[in-house]
Amino acid sequence: MLLFGSNLTPTLAAGILIAVLIGMTVHEFAHNYVAHLMGDPVPSREGRLTLDPSVHIHWPGFLMFVLIGFGILGTAPISAGRMRNPRLGYLAAVAAGPFSNLLLAVVFAIFFRMFGSTADVIAEVLYIVVLFNVLLFVFNLIPLFPLDGWHITLALLPAEQATWWQANAQTSQYVFLGLILLSFFPLPGIPNVFGLLIGEPTFFITDFLT
Repeated sequence: MLLFGSNLTPTLAAGILIAVLIGMTVHEFAHNYVAHLMGDPVPSREGRLTLDPSVHIHWPGFLMFVLIGFGILGTAPISAGRMRNPRLGYLAAVAAGPFSNLLLAVVFAIFFRMFGSTADVIAEVLYIVVLFNVLLFVFNLIPLFPLDGWHITLALLPAEQATWWQANAQTSQYVFLGLILLSFFPLPGIPNVFGLLIGEPTFFITDFLT
Protein backbone atom coordinates (compact mmCIF):
# COMPACT_ATOMS: atom_id res chain seq x y z
CA MET A 1 0.00 0.00 0.00
CA LEU A 2 1.14 3.52 -0.70
CA LEU A 3 0.71 4.56 2.92
CA PHE A 4 3.25 1.99 4.07
CA GLY A 5 5.98 2.90 1.63
CA SER A 6 8.28 0.41 -0.11
CA ASN A 7 10.10 -1.13 2.91
CA LEU A 8 8.01 -4.28 3.13
CA THR A 9 9.27 -6.49 5.95
CA PRO A 10 7.80 -9.94 6.79
CA THR A 11 6.12 -8.47 9.89
CA LEU A 12 4.70 -5.60 7.88
CA ALA A 13 3.44 -7.95 5.16
CA ALA A 14 1.79 -10.22 7.74
CA GLY A 15 0.27 -7.23 9.51
CA ILE A 16 -1.16 -5.87 6.27
CA LEU A 17 -2.64 -9.26 5.37
CA ILE A 18 -4.25 -9.59 8.81
CA ALA A 19 -5.53 -6.01 8.65
CA VAL A 20 -6.94 -6.47 5.14
CA LEU A 21 -8.77 -9.69 5.97
CA ILE A 22 -10.22 -8.33 9.22
CA GLY A 23 -11.11 -4.91 7.82
CA MET A 24 -12.62 -6.20 4.57
CA THR A 25 -14.60 -8.98 6.25
CA VAL A 26 -16.15 -6.79 8.95
CA HIS A 27 -16.83 -4.00 6.44
CA GLU A 28 -18.75 -6.24 4.04
CA PHE A 29 -20.46 -8.16 6.86
CA ALA A 30 -21.71 -4.85 8.30
CA HIS A 31 -23.18 -3.85 4.92
CA ASN A 32 -24.93 -7.20 4.58
CA TYR A 33 -26.12 -7.52 8.16
CA VAL A 34 -27.67 -4.05 8.36
CA ALA A 35 -29.25 -4.54 4.92
CA HIS A 36 -30.70 -7.80 6.26
CA LEU A 37 -32.12 -5.95 9.27
CA MET A 38 -33.64 -3.40 6.90
CA GLY A 39 -35.53 -6.07 4.97
CA ASP A 40 -33.17 -7.01 2.12
CA PRO A 41 -33.46 -10.82 1.80
CA VAL A 42 -30.48 -11.33 -0.54
CA PRO A 43 -27.62 -11.20 2.04
CA SER A 44 -29.22 -14.04 3.99
CA ARG A 45 -30.13 -15.96 0.84
CA GLU A 46 -26.54 -15.76 -0.45
CA GLY A 47 -25.00 -16.71 2.90
CA ARG A 48 -23.42 -13.28 3.46
CA LEU A 49 -24.35 -13.03 7.15
CA THR A 50 -21.04 -14.53 8.23
CA LEU A 51 -17.55 -13.41 9.23
CA ASP A 52 -15.94 -15.94 6.89
CA PRO A 53 -13.60 -13.83 4.68
CA SER A 54 -13.94 -16.20 1.70
CA VAL A 55 -17.64 -15.34 1.41
CA HIS A 56 -17.05 -11.60 1.04
CA ILE A 57 -13.74 -11.40 -0.81
CA HIS A 58 -13.63 -10.07 -4.37
CA TRP A 59 -10.76 -12.10 -5.80
CA PRO A 60 -9.86 -9.95 -8.85
CA GLY A 61 -9.76 -6.82 -6.70
CA PHE A 62 -7.91 -8.60 -3.90
CA LEU A 63 -5.20 -9.84 -6.28
CA MET A 64 -4.97 -6.33 -7.70
CA PHE A 65 -4.44 -5.04 -4.17
CA VAL A 66 -1.65 -7.58 -3.61
CA LEU A 67 0.08 -6.57 -6.85
CA ILE A 68 -0.23 -2.78 -6.82
CA GLY A 69 -1.57 -1.87 -3.37
CA PHE A 70 -5.05 -0.89 -4.51
CA GLY A 71 -8.18 -2.85 -5.36
CA ILE A 72 -11.81 -3.62 -4.53
CA LEU A 73 -11.38 -6.04 -1.64
CA GLY A 74 -14.96 -7.22 -1.14
CA THR A 75 -18.54 -6.94 -2.32
CA ALA A 76 -21.99 -6.75 -0.74
CA PRO A 77 -25.14 -7.51 -2.83
CA ILE A 78 -27.42 -4.99 -1.12
CA SER A 79 -30.17 -2.96 -2.77
CA ALA A 80 -32.37 -0.10 -1.56
CA GLY A 81 -35.28 -1.40 -3.63
CA ARG A 82 -35.53 -4.54 -1.52
CA MET A 83 -35.66 -2.72 1.82
CA ARG A 84 -38.73 -1.74 3.82
CA ASN A 85 -37.64 1.90 3.87
CA PRO A 86 -35.43 2.27 0.77
CA ARG A 87 -33.89 5.62 1.67
CA LEU A 88 -33.16 5.21 5.39
CA GLY A 89 -32.48 1.49 5.10
CA TYR A 90 -29.94 1.98 2.34
CA LEU A 91 -28.30 4.87 4.18
CA ALA A 92 -27.86 2.70 7.28
CA ALA A 93 -26.60 -0.31 5.33
CA VAL A 94 -24.07 1.67 3.30
CA ALA A 95 -22.80 3.71 6.26
CA ALA A 96 -22.41 0.54 8.34
CA GLY A 97 -19.38 -0.50 6.30
CA PRO A 98 -16.97 2.39 6.91
CA PHE A 99 -18.20 3.01 10.45
CA SER A 100 -17.60 -0.64 11.32
CA ASN A 101 -13.97 -0.04 10.32
CA LEU A 102 -13.78 2.96 12.62
CA LEU A 103 -15.16 0.84 15.45
CA LEU A 104 -12.57 -1.87 14.70
CA ALA A 105 -9.83 0.76 14.75
CA VAL A 106 -10.97 1.92 18.20
CA VAL A 107 -11.03 -1.67 19.53
CA PHE A 108 -7.57 -2.53 18.20
CA ALA A 109 -6.23 0.82 19.40
CA ILE A 110 -7.30 -0.21 22.93
CA PHE A 111 -5.40 -3.49 22.46
CA PHE A 112 -2.43 -1.48 21.19
CA ARG A 113 -2.43 0.70 24.30
CA MET A 114 -2.78 -2.37 26.54
CA PHE A 115 -0.36 -4.82 24.91
CA GLY A 116 1.68 -2.82 22.43
CA SER A 117 4.62 -2.47 24.78
CA THR A 118 4.96 -6.24 25.34
CA ALA A 119 6.63 -7.02 22.01
CA ASP A 120 7.68 -5.09 18.94
CA VAL A 121 5.96 -7.54 16.58
CA ILE A 122 2.64 -7.37 18.45
CA ALA A 123 2.80 -3.59 18.57
CA GLU A 124 3.52 -3.34 14.84
CA VAL A 125 0.71 -5.67 13.83
CA LEU A 126 -1.81 -3.96 16.11
CA TYR A 127 -0.79 -0.55 14.80
CA ILE A 128 -1.18 -1.72 11.18
CA VAL A 129 -4.66 -3.07 11.89
CA VAL A 130 -5.64 0.27 13.43
CA LEU A 131 -4.12 2.26 10.56
CA PHE A 132 -5.67 0.14 7.83
CA ASN A 133 -9.15 0.28 9.34
CA VAL A 134 -8.92 4.05 9.74
CA LEU A 135 -7.80 4.14 6.10
CA LEU A 136 -10.86 2.14 5.04
CA PHE A 137 -13.08 4.47 7.06
CA VAL A 138 -11.65 7.66 5.57
CA PHE A 139 -11.30 6.34 2.02
CA ASN A 140 -14.82 4.96 1.80
CA LEU A 141 -16.37 8.25 2.96
CA ILE A 142 -15.08 10.08 -0.12
CA PRO A 143 -18.21 11.03 -2.13
CA LEU A 144 -17.03 9.64 -5.46
CA PHE A 145 -18.63 6.73 -7.30
CA PRO A 146 -18.49 3.80 -6.52
CA LEU A 147 -17.33 4.45 -2.94
CA ASP A 148 -19.67 4.27 0.05
CA GLY A 149 -19.47 8.03 0.46
CA TRP A 150 -21.13 8.51 -2.93
CA HIS A 151 -24.01 6.22 -1.93
CA ILE A 152 -24.33 7.87 1.49
CA THR A 153 -24.60 11.25 -0.21
CA LEU A 154 -27.22 9.85 -2.61
CA ALA A 155 -29.35 8.63 0.29
CA LEU A 156 -29.09 11.99 2.08
CA LEU A 157 -29.96 14.22 -0.88
CA PRO A 158 -33.51 15.41 -1.64
CA ALA A 159 -35.17 13.71 -4.61
CA GLU A 160 -34.31 16.34 -7.24
CA GLN A 161 -30.65 16.59 -6.22
CA ALA A 162 -30.43 12.80 -5.87
CA THR A 163 -31.58 12.42 -9.49
CA TRP A 164 -28.81 14.77 -10.62
CA TRP A 165 -26.30 12.93 -8.42
CA GLN A 166 -27.21 9.59 -10.02
CA ALA A 167 -27.11 11.05 -13.53
CA ASN A 168 -23.52 12.19 -12.95
CA ALA A 169 -22.28 8.95 -11.38
CA GLN A 170 -20.11 8.11 -14.38
CA THR A 171 -18.46 11.54 -14.32
CA SER A 172 -17.78 11.04 -10.62
CA GLN A 173 -16.21 7.68 -11.40
CA TYR A 174 -13.91 9.28 -13.99
CA VAL A 175 -12.77 11.78 -11.37
CA PHE A 176 -12.16 8.91 -8.95
CA LEU A 177 -10.07 6.98 -11.49
CA GLY A 178 -8.16 10.13 -12.41
CA LEU A 179 -7.24 10.78 -8.77
CA ILE A 180 -6.06 7.18 -8.42
CA LEU A 181 -3.81 7.55 -11.46
CA LEU A 182 -2.37 10.79 -10.07
CA SER A 183 -1.57 8.95 -6.83
CA PHE A 184 0.47 6.36 -8.71
CA PHE A 185 1.85 8.68 -11.41
CA PRO A 186 2.11 12.20 -9.94
CA LEU A 187 2.54 15.13 -12.31
CA PRO A 188 4.76 18.14 -11.57
CA GLY A 189 2.80 21.01 -10.05
CA ILE A 190 -0.34 18.94 -9.48
CA PRO A 191 -0.98 18.02 -5.83
CA ASN A 192 -1.73 14.46 -4.78
CA VAL A 193 -5.38 15.02 -3.88
CA PHE A 194 -5.82 11.55 -2.40
CA GLY A 195 -2.77 12.15 -0.23
CA LEU A 196 -4.50 15.23 1.18
CA LEU A 197 -7.97 13.67 1.44
CA ILE A 198 -6.88 10.28 2.78
CA GLY A 199 -3.30 10.23 4.04
CA GLU A 200 -3.33 13.17 6.43
CA PRO A 201 -6.73 12.42 8.07
CA THR A 202 -5.82 8.72 8.34
CA PHE A 203 -2.57 9.37 10.19
CA PHE A 204 -4.18 12.06 12.35
CA ILE A 205 -6.99 9.75 13.51
CA THR A 206 -4.59 6.81 13.94
CA ASP A 207 -2.18 8.87 16.04
CA PHE A 208 -5.11 10.12 18.14
CA LEU A 209 -6.36 6.58 18.78
CA THR A 210 -2.99 5.05 19.51
